[in-house]
Amino acid sequence: MTKFARKLNAAVGRICITFGVSALLVGSFLYAQEASALETSGREAILVDYDTGTILFQKDADKPMPPASMTKIMTVFMAFERLKDGRLSMDDTIAISEKAWRKGGSKMFVKVDTRVAIRDILHGIIVQSGNDAAIALAEALSGTEEAFAAEMTRRAHEIGLTGSTFRNATGWPDPEHRMTAHDLSRLAIETIRRFPEYYPIYSETKFTYNKIKQGNRNPLLYKNMGADGLKTGHTEAAGYGLTASAVRNGRRLILVVNGLESVSARSREGEALIDWGFREFENYSLFERGSVVANADVWLGNSKTVPLVTDNDVLLTLKRTARQKMKVSVVYEGPIPAPISAGTQLATLKVSAPEMEDVTIPLYAGADVNQLGVFGKVGAAVEYLVWGSGG
Repeated sequence: MTKFARKLNAAVGRICITFGVSALLVGSFLYAQEASALETSGREAILVDYDTGTILFQKDADKPMPPASMTKIMTVFMAFERLKDGRLSMDDTIAISEKAWRKGGSKMFVKVDTRVAIRDILHGIIVQSGNDAAIALAEALSGTEEAFAAEMTRRAHEIGLTGSTFRNATGWPDPEHRMTAHDLSRLAIETIRRFPEYYPIYSETKFTYNKIKQGNRNPLLYKNMGADGLKTGHTEAAGYGLTASAVRNGRRLILVVNGLESVSARSREGEALIDWGFREFENYSLFERGSVVANADVWLGNSKTVPLVTDNDVLLTLKRTARQKMKVSVVYEGPIPAPISAGTQLATLKVSAPEMEDVTIPLYAGADVNQLGVFGKVGAAVEYLVWGSGG
């Protein structure tokens, strides 16, 4: 190996640039990790930041459980998809079968052998938790409730809800009908993100059908705490459950809690968990999409450096007490040889803070860098040998 080659190899090492972050910008970056310091009397629970996916608290969140009427979030999701793509409209009407009419439990009080508009059916499911409405919808969309449940399971797995298996459209007790709290949180996020035009139904506190007025069972909607959905559930096996969403100052949290002992416990625990999440955690925006995070040294290029940029906004959820101890580093192997094409991944951004796993984010070339010509290479080599420059 020549002296020049040995010197070059010695220069190509691991470069780490560490700097503090002072400016906080608006953006979003999906990252999930667990940071819990809380107890709940719920059997299963999960609290998630909507924008980042960060898990603020969890308890047996991936354990299959009976979801009771929280199942209906998936039932409604199936209808929302059809509304979105035009296969269904709010003004369409569906037939009410004797099976739907006879079903026990919570009811919308539809009448057998009548037709009901989809708009009313959705309000009957979401606000009134009507088992009759859910079965009527299932039969209209798939022929039978059993076929609809199989379709629900297939679709759930397609969108990542791998811990979910449905045997009916209502959440009626069945030993094989299961979801996880984690899956319910993902389903809530997907519902809000995909269907902003339909999601507001979940915030309605009352609905009247067939001259019968019923209130929404979600206790958080009445507490002036930013709640705007989603669904309660209760059976003897499931206990009392709640999938909820709340927004404060533009930030949204998703809560799922199940296995509580009473209606009052559901209300109390739901409020306490969401209050804790907003109080203890905050979202910190580090970089906007396309902003220059750092500049990397270039070898034998027509520019001595290349800007390193992110392809997404970078937003992290941290405990407020950990913010001041956050460290951000840029790591790459350099100098980076030219030519370099814009969009090529060249480095990683590493973020670390107490009580969280390290986050690594890819960084990309923000510009093209051409290779020097023959004479330029000779000049760069001489400069490097004399001064130790990166070119």
